Amino acid sequence: MHYREPRRVAIVGSTRIPFCRSHTAYAEQSNQDMMTAALSGLVERYNLKGERLGDVSLGAVIKHSRDWNLARECVLGSGLAAETPAFDIQRACGTSLEAAILVGNKIALGQMDAGIAAGTDTISDSPVVYPDDYRRLLISSGTGRTLGARLKPWLGLRPRHFKPVLPGVTEPRTGLSMGQSMEITAKQWGITREAQDELAVQSHLKAAAAWQDGFYDDLVIPFSGADKDNNVRPDSSMEKLAKLRPAFDRSSTGTMTAGNSTPLTDGAASVLLATEEWAAERGLPVLAYLRYGKVAAVDFVNDEGLLMAPVYAVSEMLRDAGLSFADFDFFEIHEAFAAQALATMKAWEDPTFCRERLGRDQALGPIDRSKLNIKGGSVAVGHPFAATGARILGALAKILDGNGGGRGLISVCTAGGMGVSAIVEKS
Repeated sequence: MHYREPRRVAIVGSTRIPFCRSHTAYAEQSNQDMMTAALSGLVERYNLKGERLGDVSLGAVIKHSRDWNLARECVLGSGLAAETPAFDIQRACGTSLEAAILVGNKIALGQMDAGIAAGTDTISDSPVVYPDDYRRLLISSGTGRTLGARLKPWLGLRPRHFKPVLPGVTEPRTGLSMGQSMEITAKQWGITREAQDELAVQSHLKAAAAWQDGFYDDLVIPFSGADKDNNVRPDSSMEKLAKLRPAFDRSSTGTMTAGNSTPLTDGAASVLLATEEWAAERGLPVLAYLRYGKVAAVDFVNDEGLLMAPVYAVSEMLRDAGLSFADFDFFEIHEAFAAQALATMKAWEDPTFCRERLGRDQALGPIDRSKLNIKGGSVAVGHPFAATGARILGALAKILDGNGGGRGLISVCTAGGMGVSAIVEKS
């Protein structure tokens, strides 16, 4: 390992393609298509054509077997030097934020001077597979050494073999979807339908205002006929959301709907990280600095809500940094569901939970809602699983730069009962 005095990790800039509801604008685009477009936009905007970077880390949650080397293939089509290495990672919805932490650590330790963190996901181009019995039949036929040996397996072909197995986000250990799991947590924490709808409305109105004000103009590049996020609803209201039926618990006690949950979304996002010196040599800006990162996991099978791990990740990260919520100017809490963001904040406000679960003498306290997801959150913007972390990181860096400084906190929940958090600063 190469150790040296840690260097500051500069966030130079980011680009993403519009986030679009699945089966709309990107119905015929692949993860590689979308990710290459986002990287190419970064290359063009920051004059990186032919540039050899230290590393590129990216991934997708749902991808085809053909994408076994997705990161490298996307780099080769991006305009970066072919000598730029790349590697795939996957930490569910925290993938691209985790990529930024990994790339940032390499820069901080002096192993490289610049790199890219990114992520992509598509539901429109989901892999559709067939039952294992059919797969074994094909393999057996394909490996037969004689004509008879190749034909014999087909005698076992049955209609059931043609029933496809569609990808999903059901947890293998509980059999519950993410929404079903979160509905349980919402009930445990007493998160009301009204509170969820209110957060969802604010998410849409803030995102719509950000687009109207031009905030996203230099962050989002057109792709495949789309030039802006197509899930944002400028006319969202409590009255409209109140008309929607519960989506996960369809009884009278269900609180989570399609309107206060993130939609299935396609998209890709990327962030350029570097040392200050590398950026200065190329005349590139430094928007902010990636300062801390932390991951955590919970026993969601026996003990805790599936999406509650960020509560722990943020608490431990604040201990590392010696900070409290009062030290932050902006909060970016990923809205996988409005209920998730609300349950997370309620846990931080609960003295008993903070004492017994987080080992704190007192509650972390409330978050000033005027500082929360000020340019819209995932409920409005959309959530292509692996791309969301990079989307949030790039937007937060721009917010801090435009603010003339400050400090921002990122919290992202993930499948598998994990959470990823980060602190971004500009002094």
